[in-house]
Amino acid sequence: MVHGQGGVKFQNWAKTYGSSPELYFQPTSVEEIREILDMARQRDKRVKVVGGGHSPSDIACTDDFMIQMGKMNRVLKVDKEKQQVTVEGGIFLSDLNVELNKHGLALANLGAVSEVAAAGVIGTGTHNTGIKHGILPTQVVALTLLTASGEILECSESINTDIFQAARLHLGCLGVVLTVTFQCVPQFHLHEVAFPSTLTEVLDHLEDHLKRSQYFRFLWFPHSENVSVIYQDPTNKPPFSAANWLWDYAVGYYLLEFLLWISTFVPSLVRWINRFFFWLLFSSRVENIAISYKIFNYECRFKQHVQDWAIPIEKTKEALLELKAALENNPKMVAHYPVEVRFARGDEIWLSPCFQRDSCYMNIIMYRPYGKNVPRLNYWLTYEGIMKKHGGRPHWAKAHSCTRKDFEKMYPAFPKFCSVREKLDPTGIFLNTYLEKVFY
Repeated sequence: MVHGQGGVKFQNWAKTYGSSPELYFQPTSVEEIREILDMARQRDKRVKVVGGGHSPSDIACTDDFMIQMGKMNRVLKVDKEKQQVTVEGGIFLSDLNVELNKHGLALANLGAVSEVAAAGVIGTGTHNTGIKHGILPTQVVALTLLTASGEILECSESINTDIFQAARLHLGCLGVVLTVTFQCVPQFHLHEVAFPSTLTEVLDHLEDHLKRSQYFRFLWFPHSENVSVIYQDPTNKPPFSAANWLWDYAVGYYLLEFLLWISTFVPSLVRWINRFFFWLLFSSRVENIAISYKIFNYECRFKQHVQDWAIPIEKTKEALLELKAALENNPKMVAHYPVEVRFARGDEIWLSPCFQRDSCYMNIIMYRPYGKNVPRLNYWLTYEGIMKKHGGRPHWAKAHSCTRKDFEKMYPAFPKFCSVREKLDPTGIFLNTYLEKVFY
């Protein structure tokens, strides 16, 4: 008999959203998950599956039953010939990276954080950057899904193909993802070069930058022209690190947090802080070489509010310049640095923000110094307005104000996804408040 824990308080990593599930489960087998689903049906409760709890929204919150998959975290099979790995849905990518490395393999692309579960990463459409690379779910070649009725479905390009295109970005609403098979590549090192530039230069030569580096992104410092360009490319050179505790932590974290806290009383300081920190930390060329996942991952030290929308890549310049103009025309509106700009290849996954188009992701951020909320509504709505105007689609894991009406316009395959969801979960056992706004 599976036992749930009462009195558990769930909070996401940024401590911006939380809930108090009636019962909290950490199953170790498929049988136990089936028992939980049966119990939920009998008691008329809903079920939410959670991984690393990293999503900066309420997508994982529930007051009913919560299943945390951390104990179902094994590597099940490494196929060296096909360069594929099959894992349980609860494995953290941080563990998978180390395991793959032992076999001389790697994932071709990773998000910034690896303390996230395999099933969660694909469920929310995690992405990184690189115009030759899709979002992380594009690396999935097969998965198994436990549906509300207790049935196990094998899904891939050749079996249950419709469910596969839905489940590669599943929002946690189709069932419990038990296993995921990723297409890997031979292990590789990355050479990262960061150098200063200006917004005008980068936007005028965007094509060149995209061609010049396989994993290109840039950070724009709002209220200025300052940009830090970051190139990451495979290399055979030996590992080398320019990391420096004093700069990275004492200045890049502690001093910044203190100054941002002061700016909550004097908002006009933010412009100065953005310029000062660019000059301090980003105004010279910095290089690092390491095994791929150590370069892809970087530490998110700050609790933060974020929004991240994908727009058609050809709209990048127009949208960014509009955001810059909006900040210039409204001196009361402040924006923390950076605005992170990344790129991804189009795909065929039904609810992918990159569905059938190469995309630019524009991530905005407001930090919470010492846990204090900074007014952001004006900035948020201005940004959302610009994104919507340019055909944007929000990152599923991150907070946004869209509803079903918006998604029907944004996603040509939205009705197809809805019909698969309704077929697999007719009673809505896997829904929660966040998902009700998406589907109703």
